[in-house]
Amino acid sequence: MGVRALFVMLVSALFMLFNGQNALVSCALSSELQEQINAINEDGPYMGLVIPNYFELAPLLNNSGYISSHSCIDFSGRRFHFGVIGQKSVILVLSGLGMINAAITTQLLLIHFSIEGVVHYGIAGNANDEHHIGDVAISHYWGHLGLWSWQRYGLGPQDKLPFEENGDYTRKYGYLRFANYTNVSGSAENSSYDNFLNNVYYQPEEVFPIDGNNTEQGKHVLWVQVNDTYYNIASRLKNMKLDKCINSKTCLSHTPHLIFVSNGASASIYVDNAAYRSFIRDTFKVTQVDMESASVALICYQQRVPFIVIRALSNLAGSESSEDSHEAETFASLIINNLVKVVVEFVKLLPASSSLSSSKTKISPM
Repeated sequence: MGVRALFVMLVSALFMLFNGQNALVSCALSSELQEQINAINEDGPYMGLVIPNYFELAPLLNNSGYISSHSCIDFSGRRFHFGVIGQKSVILVLSGLGMINAAITTQLLLIHFSIEGVVHYGIAGNANDEHHIGDVAISHYWGHLGLWSWQRYGLGPQDKLPFEENGDYTRKYGYLRFANYTNVSGSAENSSYDNFLNNVYYQPEEVFPIDGNNTEQGKHVLWVQVNDTYYNIASRLKNMKLDKCINSKTCLSHTPHLIFVSNGASASIYVDNAAYRSFIRDTFKVTQVDMESASVALICYQQRVPFIVIRALSNLAGSESSEDSHEAETFASLIINNLVKVVVEFVKLLPASSSLSSSKTKISPM
């Protein structure tokens, strides 16, 4: 059998698998479940809260500022909790770790429920040594730094990437040269060494906004801006007092603050490397590093739904300080409780009804 015939068979098999999976998804909602969702949406619109882990969800479920309706709906592997925070009806859903889980969950939320806006919150790594464990940070922009074009060995910044002329890939956003991080006798020697891993170039995502003129023609986006109105409302909390101590004997070495920073970055990679932390900080002005937020941002951008991301800082990524790591473990419950406190107070500041769902989610000109 020829190579062409094998290729055709493979494509046909993948096409059948894809259609089969789509059929399963389309039939996933029973008529009874769809009726439940329709009834719920009559009481909308809702604020959707997307949370990566249960240890980040549980403190909100138990927070006095959240009033549960004592009902939830399970489908497509997700549980959607219904309740009220302040004047806002809310839907809480746990996404799970990573970019794919966050994208699937956010898409399910926006497709099936009447959602006027999204709040995504959780704990993030810290790439900015000007800030500390326990600070709650709100970034103005979020980008996915996990989409790369990996250049072959022997080529450099002057050489075009494959498919660059077609507009698929670009050298615009910068690259990581592995040879710059060669370690010889305990010190980095940047200029005299080479590395077979060569360079990786950071790429924007291809997205397909729902109001585009051609649904089969995407646009490239690296940085997505959080909603201006949400950002301005959150800034009213900048002097909010956050807890420093778990008890009278166990306190952080500094007082946590709510901070507003430029950029946050996500990829399905747990970053615990000081050299990479310094690289993305210097190259992209990143403070928060996590595995989900940019995915939520990109889905909201495509669906034209306003969003904000609120992330509490854990330890400095790759820090060699044992005190830094110890504090992150010791004060995990304090960090998440402060974070939930900020989320609750933010939602309370939102008006009872909102026209934000018609607003545009912006991208950065960067």
